[in-house]
Amino acid sequence: MPFLAQTEALPDEYQGLGARELEERTAAAKKTLGSRLVILGHHYQRDEIVKFADFRGDSLKLSQQAAQTDAEFIVFAGVHFMAETADILTRPHQKVILPDLGAGCSMADMADIDQVEECWEQLTGVTDEKIVPVTYVNSAASLKAFCGRNDGAVCTSSNAGKILTWAWQHGEKALFFPDEHLGRNTAVRMGVPLDRMVVWDPRAEMGGQTRQAVKDARIILWKGYCSVHQHFTVRQIENARREHPGCRVIVHPECAYEVVQAADDSGSTEYIIKAVTKAAPGTTWVVGTEIHLVNRLSKELPDRTVLFLDDCVCMCSTMYRIDPEHLLWVLENLVRGRVVNQITVDEETRKWALIALDRMLQNA
Repeated sequence: MPFLAQTEALPDEYQGLGARELEERTAAAKKTLGSRLVILGHHYQRDEIVKFADFRGDSLKLSQQAAQTDAEFIVFAGVHFMAETADILTRPHQKVILPDLGAGCSMADMADIDQVEECWEQLTGVTDEKIVPVTYVNSAASLKAFCGRNDGAVCTSSNAGKILTWAWQHGEKALFFPDEHLGRNTAVRMGVPLDRMVVWDPRAEMGGQTRQAVKDARIILWKGYCSVHQHFTVRQIENARREHPGCRVIVHPECAYEVVQAADDSGSTEYIIKAVTKAAPGTTWVVGTEIHLVNRLSKELPDRTVLFLDDCVCMCSTMYRIDPEHLLWVLENLVRGRVVNQITVDEETRKWALIALDRMLQNA
C-alpha cells in the first residue's frame, strides 16, 4: 500500500478517549504494524508513552538505535530537534514521525540560524584567531549544518568536554551554543577560568560584548538555557540537605553554575541514571532534572530513596505535548496507510549536519 505523508492537527475523535481505550487501541495498532514500526521514548516522557517505547534513552542514543533497525516507521516520542536528528541519521526508506509538531524545545528555539550567522560574521570580524563552533545536540538541524560547514562539531551533555578539547586543538576559541550553562559548567570543569568566558546575547549589539572581551575570551557562550533546569536553585539544595541529612544531590549540567557547584555531582541524563542505579541500597538521592525521569527512578529503585530537588512540579512542557491521544492517532494512521507529521531534513542540511555529527563521534 502506498503511503502519503501529511501534516495535520489531532482530530476531535481522539480527544476525550478514556485511558483504557487509548491503551488497548495503541497496543493493537502497534501489534498490527509489527517490525515495520519502532517507537522511541525519551527519558523525560510520561509513563503512559514510555510503556510503548521499543527504546528508551536520550535523543542521540535513540536516533542511533533507530538507524540500526530495519523499521520503516520511526515514531519519536520526543521533541522536534530530536526527530530531525533521527531523520539525519536514519536511512532513506525510514520515515520519522513526531506525534505532535508543537513539541519543540525552548532552548533550541533560543538560537536560530540567522542569529548564529550574524554572530559568526561579527566574531570573525573582531579577531584573526580561529573560532570553532560547537552546538549542543539540543539544536535545530540548520545549526548542526552550520557547524559542519565551519569546521565545527556537535556535542552531547556527556561528551561536551571531549568535544571542547577537540575544538581547542583546532582553534584558539570556541563558540558554544545554544546553552550557556552546559558550556560554562563543562569549561570550568576543564580548568577554564570564568573571566575567560563571555556570554553572547543575540538580541544585543555586538552580543553585549566589547571587542576586547571577545579577543580575551577562550569560549564564547550563547545566551540560552533549558527552562526546566533553570527552576533549580542553591536554596533548594540547602533545604534538601537540611531535610535529608546525608543525601547525595546530583543535577544536570544544564543547571546554573551556582547550582552545579552546590551539588555533590552533575552529569548527563544517562550519567544520573547510572549513578543512582549503581548506588548502595538505603541511600538517599535528590535529583535535579526533569520530574518524569526522577519519578521513574523512584519507582524502579524502591530499595533507595530518590527525591525531586524542586518543591513543585517541574516538567518539560513541550515534551509533555506527546500524549497518548497523539501517539494513538499517528499509529492508527499508519495502519490505514497514511503517514502524518513526518519530519524531513533537506539533503543539503543533512549532508553538513552529518559531517558535524561524525566529527563528534570520531572524537568523543
